[in-house]
Amino acid sequence: MTGRKKPLVVITRKLPDQVETRMRELFDARLNLEDRPLSQAELVEAVKEADVLVPTITDIIDDSLLAQAGDQLKLIANYGNGTDHIDVAAAGEKGITVTNTPNVLTEDTADMTLALMLAVPRRLTEGAALLRKGGKWAGWSPTWMLGRRIWGKRLGIVGMGRIGTAVARRAKAFGISIHYHNRHRVAPMIEDELEATYWDSLDQMLARMDIISVNCPSTPATFHLLSARRLALMQPAAYLVNTARGDIVDEDALIRMIEEGKLAGAGLDVFAREPSVNKRLLRLAELGKVVILPHMGSATIEGRIDMGEKVIINIRTLFDGHRPPDRVLPRKG
Repeated sequence: MTGRKKPLVVITRKLPDQVETRMRELFDARLNLEDRPLSQAELVEAVKEADVLVPTITDIIDDSLLAQAGDQLKLIANYGNGTDHIDVAAAGEKGITVTNTPNVLTEDTADMTLALMLAVPRRLTEGAALLRKGGKWAGWSPTWMLGRRIWGKRLGIVGMGRIGTAVARRAKAFGISIHYHNRHRVAPMIEDELEATYWDSLDQMLARMDIISVNCPSTPATFHLLSARRLALMQPAAYLVNTARGDIVDEDALIRMIEEGKLAGAGLDVFAREPSVNKRLLRLAELGKVVILPHMGSATIEGRIDMGEKVIINIRTLFDGHRPPDRVLPRKG
């Protein structure tokens, strides 16, 4: 882009220094050093001025915001894989390209999913909290802090995409039997590798699993996919882990079932109304019934830098006159 006016790139949150430095070198980059979520008024100002907007999941880029965008806005280069916070169709109608950062968070999110699968049944955070808070511990005892073994259990994966498959590979190494429900059956070679059982019926799978892992994307079709009715199908000794999106699970129903002893517990990295966390969930966490994390699934230094590099590639490709490699198209139907 030498000799040409650099595009104005507005970045809505603080990014790793390495990424921000490179953006300053390549673009007229406006940073958010305070790492404060932009207000609606600030987002409006950004889309009126910017050639490129680099939002994150904390920014709602809906049709009303896009209606106020200036003609110069050519790209929304999302810093993240999920784009459910962006009205991709409305952007397309205005001639604005939307990109994301796929394939860089798979392993990190799968690691966190397995960590929650271990933490909840084995009561890891409960034990750590007891010592950290100076709780009474008389030493080892045959009946102290008993949890549940995960070896030999059945795992039901809801959404067998890249992350779901990565979770399955890790879980298999822990001696867990792999089951999955997906819109489409995965390739036979993957099923063979994982010794995975496919369930066409989500209801039937839920009723037979010891652990359920939610790994599907958030779309209108998956909103409350795990509804109160479906959660009620799960076994009382089962656990639910969600590292996808909070709105895929009926959170109120999940809380109620754990409170009533109809589910053994849950491991949650995402919530229905982030960043707000339901007070009843906080209470269940104090009781050791759930492990809750502040949306940390993809939070690794390596992952965040990889995301930034993808954003940079998408911006440079568009302004070099080519189609960005990670273009997101509106969902049909």
